[in-house]
Amino acid sequence: MMSSRLPSVAVLILAFTSGFIIMAIELLGGRILAPYFGNSIYVWGSIITVFMLALSTGYLIGGRLSVVSPNLRRYGSFFGAAALTLLPTILLGESMMDAVFLRIEDPRYGSLLASLLLFFAPTAILGMIAPYSVRLLVMHQDHSGQIAGGLYFVSTLGSALGTLATSFYLVLWFEVNQILYAMVATLLAGGAFAMFAESRRETAP
Repeated sequence: MMSSRLPSVAVLILAFTSGFIIMAIELLGGRILAPYFGNSIYVWGSIITVFMLALSTGYLIGGRLSVVSPNLRRYGSFFGAAALTLLPTILLGESMMDAVFLRIEDPRYGSLLASLLLFFAPTAILGMIAPYSVRLLVMHQDHSGQIAGGLYFVSTLGSALGTLATSFYLVLWFEVNQILYAMVATLLAGGAFAMFAESRRETAP
């Protein structure tokens, strides 16, 4: 499917990036919700549940979209869409949590609803990246398992590093919103990189 090496390298880099950002957002979710709902097991249960539901939704949609003319331009649009849907968490997060906090006293359901409002959309879109990445890289059915395994290795490695970097360093050096803005910028850059790689593929001899 790919006629040059750049698109394949781009997919691996971007799969790593998406894994990193997914886990970074999940960890930051606890810091974001804590002032309103505390930092109990209820809050973390809500965050983890929302992320699992969002990712499973993203996997399903991404897999279906990958069947129809897969290309890096559409792949890049996932990163742009994830960046745009992450912005309300930064710009409107406090007002959303204020509204939920005033209406739902139980921290279990309050944190669950707040997590849905803040994190479901960007996480679902990021979840679309994994199955679409597999489709972009698979050229022969005989090698699909090997390619998928390698891709999920790269993505999960990104998740592990995102977990360590966020919990050990980023939250100590930067404010939560500064980290989120950096993620938005990284996602936009990733989308632009994917589209650049697609243009190079189209012009390759």
